[in-house]
Amino acid sequence: MSAAFDRVELADVSRHYGRRRAVSKISLSVGRGEILGLLGPNGAGKSTLIAMIATLVRPTSGSIRYGGQTSDEAGAALRSRIGLLAHELHLYNELSAVENLEFFARLHGLEPATVVPAALEQAGLVDRAEDVVSGFSRGMRQRLGLERALINRPNLLLLDEPFTGLDDRAVTAVTNRLRRIASEGAIIVLATHDLDVADGLVTRSAIIKDGKLVLDESAAGGLRGRYREMVGHA
Repeated sequence: MSAAFDRVELADVSRHYGRRRAVSKISLSVGRGEILGLLGPNGAGKSTLIAMIATLVRPTSGSIRYGGQTSDEAGAALRSRIGLLAHELHLYNELSAVENLEFFARLHGLEPATVVPAALEQAGLVDRAEDVVSGFSRGMRQRLGLERALINRPNLLLLDEPFTGLDDRAVTAVTNRLRRIASEGAIIVLATHDLDVADGLVTRSAIIKDGKLVLDESAAGGLRGRYREMVGHA
């Protein structure tokens, strides 16, 4: 498999936990330059779907292909092309901001000195670089988590509630950055409850309810109204 791929395709993907169906027969395709918004109420299956695309959870049935290959066929090289910001940020609280970024840079085979200073600048954490993460606010941790997800310049960026804890200024900065990353050819999939932000950001919207895909269409404004129609509230 080449280092990059231009499309992620889901075909009848399901995930069961015992008798509970978290995700049921979802088919989607998202390509380079697209920002796909996964929308739906709590418990709809968005986080499970992101975890499966990230190769952290195996589908019970169906397939996910990255540039035509499954994760088994692509091998370990696939994960080097994925960036993930999970709802639980999975930062090392006992380490400083700079130590967290250095650690993840090395995991990707990168020289920290070439990527960490810029990441700290982007996160607005240069003055707090040596402080341990346990003392950070949720917004600061969120910004650091995003830089960790981007440290390897991923081909596929997966974001689960990326705007949690961010003030308006930070939300604007993140949305502008995501547009730029997509324009450079990345595939972005994000789950969010913030319909107003999503309406101005995503190029495609996929609404999920009870683990099932109920809407998949190009975004053209009016997302809140379509969400209310599909889900029943917004």
